[in-house]
Amino acid sequence: MARRLAPPDRFLTRAEVEARTGLSRSAIYREMRAGRLPLPYRVGLAAVRWSAHEIEEWAKTRPRSRGVLHRG
Repeated sequence: MARRLAPPDRFLTRAEVEARTGLSRSAIYREMRAGRLPLPYRVGLAAVRWSAHEIEEWAKTRPRSRGVLHRG
């Protein structure tokens, strides 16, 4: 029986991380400094990318908001 390999990881740009996490640029770097967000991988002299898998796993650990009830 053939062994199934995991699909290769995709790397995300900062803009994609912003879209997936809902965090701003400054919040992304603040969370990284605090050790709460995965660090990116250097892919060039001035380019970094985040592992899509690591960002998805991080998102699964975040508390879910139930929304806010407004009383009128």
